Amino acid sequence: MKILITDDESHNRLLMEKILAPYGNCDLVVNGKEAVEAFEMALLDGDPYDLACLDIMMPEMDGQEALRKIREIEREHNIDETQEAVIFMVTALNTEEQVVQAFFRGGCTDYLAKPVTRDKVVEKMRQYNLIEE
Repeated sequence: MKILITDDESHNRLLMEKILAPYGNCDLVVNGKEAVEAFEMALLDGDPYDLACLDIMMPEMDGQEALRKIREIEREHNIDETQEAVIFMVTALNTEEQVVQAFFRGGCTDYLAKPVTRDKVVEKMRQYNLIEE
């Protein structure tokens, strides 16, 4: 499995990498702009991401905008909805507005509220058939 981890806080990136590395190859980036670039490059290289974890609040480009752009890239490359990447939005702001933005306007797969734990992440990956643990 190929995994993209996007967070502007280094300790959050490292925590997610520690949780996810046993399940696949992790690439780490610091903002939404880098996430969009990495996502498109992987798709063009024929080695797309299976899972992307996007922090919602980041400088340069936030996770919501990155999510919209990633879904646009998938549509531009004729990726069927059943084949699109699993995208988890990650945030400390577990508010109804954030959930509505992420799910209904952005097209994320699911939502993880901080503090993120191994159990939460593994359960979400199981739920979306990324792992069979």
